[in-house]
Amino acid sequence: MAHVVRAALVQATWTGDTESMIAKHEEHAREAARQGAKVIGFQEVFNAPYFCQVQEPEHYRWAEPVPDGPTVRRMRDLARETGMVIVVPVFEVEQSGFYFNTAAVIDADGSYLGKYRKHHIPQVKGFWEKYYFKPGNLGWPVFDTAVGKVGVYICYDRHFPEGWRQLGLNGAQLVYNPSATSRGLSAYLWQLEQPAAAVANEYYIAAINRVGQEEYGDNDFYGTSYFVDPRGQFVGETANDKTEELLVRDLDFGLIDEVRTQWAFYRDRRPDAYDGLVQP
Repeated sequence: MAHVVRAALVQATWTGDTESMIAKHEEHAREAARQGAKVIGFQEVFNAPYFCQVQEPEHYRWAEPVPDGPTVRRMRDLARETGMVIVVPVFEVEQSGFYFNTAAVIDADGSYLGKYRKHHIPQVKGFWEKYYFKPGNLGWPVFDTAVGKVGVYICYDRHFPEGWRQLGLNGAQLVYNPSATSRGLSAYLWQLEQPAAAVANEYYIAAINRVGQEEYGDNDFYGTSYFVDPRGQFVGETANDKTEELLVRDLDFGLIDEVRTQWAFYRDRRPDAYDGLVQP
């Protein structure tokens, strides 16, 4: 039997300040709800610029607690208002000196379900993230939401197949992948890696990228966000590469069981043979 979930994502341009950035995403969420969406996800550190283009202590000001900071509290109100599950990526401060690249997951009734912390932290030109973030330490949680089992994998994580697989083993049906990736660095990988991960792990992926250029560097974020199904096929068109866009798509979760029965990748795994993969 078909189990269709109407899902949304937002690729956004930076407005110049946190208040207007949050307000803009609230309006996108309300529009998604008007279109019948039941789950929505935002881009990496959605309420801030991509400040990791530089290494400056002033940018620690964007950090806030999760779940008790102002942005997540506001998103909980938005979830209650719209009746949607919301994936909320922010810069988290746990305590002095402990900072993480984090996504909170909020259920459709506004309850806070938990958070994912980005595991793999890049440190290359234009993406100086080790200056700001500790590696994630909460594993690969999958959240039992009103729309089904939802996981998160953040930006640079997508280059590492191990986390995609762990999310599948933990029961994910839909994984949001909020990102900030630029045209010159890895654009040709953008429509390759997440569809391949969707096939290998037989679930849906929502790949979200920022769009446009921002004040702290010359990274050209190229948008082209999309949903991809367990067969590796785009669900509808991708977003464009120049402007802000809200995508709303119908995801047939029944396809997950169909593909897992047909391709049987989970049946044919060989974890007994994989010890070498975790040796340093």
